[in-house]
Amino acid sequence: MPLHPEYETMLRQLTEMEGPDLVDLPVAVGREMYRAMQPEAPDVPVGAVSDVDAGGVPARVYRPEGDGPFAVVMMFHGGGWVIGDLDTADRQSREVCRGAGALVVSVDYRLAPEHTFPAAADDCYAATCWAAEHAADHDGDASRLAVAGDSAGGNLAAVVAQMARDRGGPGLAFQLLVYPVTDGVDHDWPSYRDNAEGYLLSAAAMGWFWNHYAPAAADRRNPYASPLRAESLAGLPPALVMTAEFDPLRDEGEAYAQALTAAGVEAERVRYDGFIHGFFSHTGTLPATRTAMDKACAALSSALA
Repeated sequence: MPLHPEYETMLRQLTEMEGPDLVDLPVAVGREMYRAMQPEAPDVPVGAVSDVDAGGVPARVYRPEGDGPFAVVMMFHGGGWVIGDLDTADRQSREVCRGAGALVVSVDYRLAPEHTFPAAADDCYAATCWAAEHAADHDGDASRLAVAGDSAGGNLAAVVAQMARDRGGPGLAFQLLVYPVTDGVDHDWPSYRDNAEGYLLSAAAMGWFWNHYAPAAADRRNPYASPLRAESLAGLPPALVMTAEFDPLRDEGEAYAQALTAAGVEAERVRYDGFIHGFFSHTGTLPATRTAMDKACAALSSALA
């Protein structure tokens, strides 16, 4: 399919602005630029929001309106393990809280290059363990626990699911992986070549992210950095893997979904034709992306019922 008209307009406007590329900016400046592009969304109301210490990791809890106990969704933000924070993930956290009727725990994991692999993964796993132990303190039900994330956050959700399996818990009921990064070793995917530039996330930017997060080649082969490289994917929770047609990460995300299915894991794969990387956070500006958010929330709600 051709690029969706809403994305054609957005990308044209960005081109006309002639701003600097992320890879040419100091990390601190890139973080500020990304934060300006992904503002908080108080226009998406939820029952309550509170900042917490999740086992030594800063986190933000979004409570739905109504009476609990509520299912719990761990939210890991995107940004290539280098940029992004609780504020940039605010809209999608609120959307999932409302749409899935779940308690959302958004995790402010440590960022690279100050903290390289496996810091982000360790933080996300620690926060998930905390949520399993303390969900009831926030009117949550730890027996209905899921992990979710987009891009690098999708990578971390997949990794935490593997860690939980390998380390004997906590038990997870579902994993929502939105255009996840799954392979830091092989970038010779057709989607990398076809969508190398011009669609918001570039192949060069992915190289920049990986060089900051896992500069050592051996680390990139670790399945806790590249979940597609795991010896086995058996025993993982059911998954929904969502990808975008015009995204360098499309093929590795779909390959992960196929590998899950081959390992006997229930995994639904949905590609959004005409979309680009980032659609999970575009619901406030691009109405067409609402269908993807609704799909994600329905899948979480069904899996955690």
